[in-house]
Amino acid sequence: MKKISIFLLACLLVAVVPGCKKALTEEPHSILTPDFFRTTQGFKKGLDAAYAGTRMLWGTQNLFTMTVVGTDEFFTGKDGNNDINKYNSNYITSNGTVAAIWKECYTNINTCNGIIENAPVVTGIDEQTKSRMVAEAKFLRANLYFLLVQFWGDVTLNKGFQTEAITSATRTPLAEVYDFIIADLKDAIATTSFYASPKTAGVRPGQANKAASQHVLAKVYLARAGSAAKKSTDYTDAYTSAMEVINNSGLSLLPDFAQVYAEGNEGSNEVLWTVQHTPNIAYNGPNNSGGADNVLNHMWVPQYELQPGMQRDVFYGRPYIRCVPTPWLTGTAFAERVNDTRYQKTFQTVWYCNNAASIPVWPAPLPPGAPANAVSGQPKYKLGDTAIYMPGVDVSNAKIAASRYLLIPPRNYTISLSPYMQKYNDSKRADLNYPSIRPVIVYRLAETYLIAAEAAFMGGASITEALNNLNMVRRRAASPKVNPQVMEVSNIPSLDFILDERSRELCGELTRWLDLVRTNKLESRLKLYNDEAKGNIKPFHTLRPIPQSQIDATTTGPAYPQNPGWF
Repeated sequence: MKKISIFLLACLLVAVVPGCKKALTEEPHSILTPDFFRTTQGFKKGLDAAYAGTRMLWGTQNLFTMTVVGTDEFFTGKDGNNDINKYNSNYITSNGTVAAIWKECYTNINTCNGIIENAPVVTGIDEQTKSRMVAEAKFLRANLYFLLVQFWGDVTLNKGFQTEAITSATRTPLAEVYDFIIADLKDAIATTSFYASPKTAGVRPGQANKAASQHVLAKVYLARAGSAAKKSTDYTDAYTSAMEVINNSGLSLLPDFAQVYAEGNEGSNEVLWTVQHTPNIAYNGPNNSGGADNVLNHMWVPQYELQPGMQRDVFYGRPYIRCVPTPWLTGTAFAERVNDTRYQKTFQTVWYCNNAASIPVWPAPLPPGAPANAVSGQPKYKLGDTAIYMPGVDVSNAKIAASRYLLIPPRNYTISLSPYMQKYNDSKRADLNYPSIRPVIVYRLAETYLIAAEAAFMGGASITEALNNLNMVRRRAASPKVNPQVMEVSNIPSLDFILDERSRELCGELTRWLDLVRTNKLESRLKLYNDEAKGNIKPFHTLRPIPQSQIDATTTGPAYPQNPGWF
């Protein structure tokens, strides 16, 4: 694989000076050469570039496609990428989405390698600050390698900073890569100057910290436990690391699930780590084609604007319609809607009229059951009234015909119009076509509880501990009208039950494909719950294909091996 020493040409600068309180600074910079990288300024710019690289993953359509669609939760929407989502014969080794994630991971790993390798020779930075910067780089590098092993299994392990192009590469055994990831995270956690949590004084939004590292470490142990590289202590270690975050990070679950993804609340007391985005046109602005846009605000939006009484606007968003929820997700996983508030707070099911010019009128004769004040030829409703409503339960055709607004029961959901997963909505953009500038929440404490529950259930602790952690999340989901204890469960019948709970809590949060692979449930659950993929999904789909560009670029030495089943 050809890898070069050139870093990102433009960097999202995250200040690393102790006590600095200024907002994120945006500056374009020329190429960071290896010699410049060994200077005080260049070393800091290298870490800035490493953080900037995270925006090329979290928030992009590529990682969204690789983790959200083609699962038990979501299938292809009207304008989606059918090949990778359907696992059909057009999903091949030259798939551009797969290649883009591979490339971004390795580009940014090399940036992190440069920070770690050059630290001993950099002067002008006190040793504590430099140690913390190295810990941050190891956290970022661990995250990148963790993505790689989950998607591809055995991957090339580059431990050093590459300063010239190479044309040979081999795949390192999965166990060795996992050991390397765990060592990076443990090194970061053990660094005394590493920030303890995202709430520690001096921590910038999106900056790496010990609590986030422990959370990732727990996820790594959990993932390894479900892989061919598993070790006997993995579930116990996953549980221990997760409980360290829960007990000692100082973070806590927000009392209201709706506030977790409320706009402007991305730095709440539940959030462990975010990836920052920016309104600067050079990096992330309107119509930027550089691939770093946070476009998650567009991905789930249905084609509401074609319905009577509606038109596109910033509040309701631009419909990309890349995916729609499976019937299992909305009808089974979220079936409980009396005591559990998460369905109403995860999905938008009501749209209010924003276009007076297209309000429909009552027909003549009036349909049976029409409201008493309905008048033939008169508007059915006025501006600001309900125009579309998805009740989530079946209703009769007669009731649909007699409704003032467009009434859409589940049997009438389509690949262009269905409930909208609204966690990434951004109503404050200047233009409806703009990408979002909201930070992407990557890790939060509710998932830590679910990791602890899964690890305990799988043998890392007692079933009592599994229930305690699972019920912490479930109690928070309770309606304020009921005693939270009504949401508690007294037993966990299977691993599928925990996966169901992860759907209710983490729906759309860029984890689902990885969850299904980790638990060895991808094939079985897609055959049960994803109609477009169930006839195509095969055991080998639990690994992504090695990009054809990687294989073609390996021109020296042995050919780069492809994953089994891919040609």
